[in-house]
Amino acid sequence: MGERLAVVAGAGGPLGRAVAAKLADTGYGVVGIDRNEDGLRLLAQGVRRVTGDPADPAAARTLIDAVAAESGPPDVLVNTIGAFALGEALTVTPDDLRRMMDVNAGAALWLTQAVVPHMRQRGSGAIVHVSARPSLEPTAGMAAYGLSKAALSQLVRILDLELRPQGVRVNAVAPQLIDTPKNREFLPPDAMTHAVTPEAIAEVIAFLASDASAPVSGAVLPAYGA
Repeated sequence: MGERLAVVAGAGGPLGRAVAAKLADTGYGVVGIDRNEDGLRLLAQGVRRVTGDPADPAAARTLIDAVAAESGPPDVLVNTIGAFALGEALTVTPDDLRRMMDVNAGAALWLTQAVVPHMRQRGSGAIVHVSARPSLEPTAGMAAYGLSKAALSQLVRILDLELRPQGVRVNAVAPQLIDTPKNREFLPPDAMTHAVTPEAIAEVIAFLASDASAPVSGAVLPAYGA
């Protein structure tokens, strides 16, 4: 058997880079996809970089097909793409909701549509998306974000029903707050007390992508921190 291949979408961000590094350390060949070229340059050596916007419905299939043509059918897809916005339900605008849905739920759907035909060639595959605690528990002040992440978590459950019979597992991890430079910039120190590092979330994602989690599909796994 050749090297197993993992594709990490959103690999230019802190969580995507941590996931790419963790999967590479565990023996996967890793391809990182992101529109953020500067972020891709920070990926660990040995991780292949592909520039493009995997949240774009027209681009997602082209990007995944190009990776499969060069490196073979992916065994694993990890989607770390996400956007965040504050705002109460009564102040959400159509643009707010559209952006959150397009990035947080839409990207997951288009990437899944793109990768599953290649996983079917192998008769197996593991897909891991990144949801969030507000998808599972209503949270005031982030209505559009919570709706979009709830849609993503429900999508994971639907995909499980549709794809598990074909040997493709779909799961998600649901952090509450990730310790990133951007979050540290606009959140007070006391709010960051329970933030979880990207590396810790990457460990959970690597487990969900691995054969060790073979019985697990359709799960949205909380990763809220201490």
